[in-house]
Amino acid sequence: MTTRFSLNQWTTRHWPVPDLLAGCASAGVHGVGLWREPVAEYGLARTAKLVRDHGLAVTSLCRGGFFQNPDALDDNRRAIEEAAALGTPVLCLVSGGLPDGSRDLDGARSRVADLLAELAPYAGEHGVQLALEPLHPMYCSDRCVVSTLAQALDLAAPFSPTQVGVMVDTYHLWWDPDVWDGIARAGAEGRIALFQVADWVTPLPEGVLTGRGMLGDGRIELRRFREAVDATGYTGPVEVEIFNDELWAMPGPAALDLALSRYAQHVA
Repeated sequence: MTTRFSLNQWTTRHWPVPDLLAGCASAGVHGVGLWREPVAEYGLARTAKLVRDHGLAVTSLCRGGFFQNPDALDDNRRAIEEAAALGTPVLCLVSGGLPDGSRDLDGARSRVADLLAELAPYAGEHGVQLALEPLHPMYCSDRCVVSTLAQALDLAAPFSPTQVGVMVDTYHLWWDPDVWDGIARAGAEGRIALFQVADWVTPLPEGVLTGRGMLGDGRIELRRFREAVDATGYTGPVEVEIFNDELWAMPGPAALDLALSRYAQHVA
């Protein structure tokens, strides 16, 4: 059951790095998705060593992107280097929203394309695949001007799939009537870098960001997504990434146990 399951660190946000890694290893979970901020706080080299000591694989590093920021190019180069140091093949890219005061959505998307052209060769040199993650359109203004899988694939198209791929995240894509064609296209192009799962529940909380539901609590056909991704030939990890205040309030081991149970019921 846990062969493909990977725990994204933000699902158990307040679980310290050493406890997270030890807890996953103890539960028979082989993969973890890590975030740059807690890794930096604990220490990049220390984290990489502890991952190896526990026999774990880092399935992704979150996150690069946010290309509207003036220092985006340098920061994303650092993120690529951090991913390589952790031994993960995937750096998640959340493209970023509009610059402060701007209404130029086309311009923001063009900047994504321009910075990808700068970063893709650097990622390739480090053995890291940039994974463009489309986010739900409600995040377009401040977090991600890439809202559909088709947009992400079009942005990735000029580059080798080994350098630029896409993320399939159920929470962000479930609403899109073209998502099934998009998944098939992503598979045919060899661009599925990672598959992430969370559920959609309503009403969304104030602030929206922490509205991701535990698997099985919402409206998404999670198993249909997994089967569609698998049908393309994808055999990689299934990363559980849930931002939820109630889940964050739980002890790490309990949250992991719940995620494993729901994964078995609704995804595997």
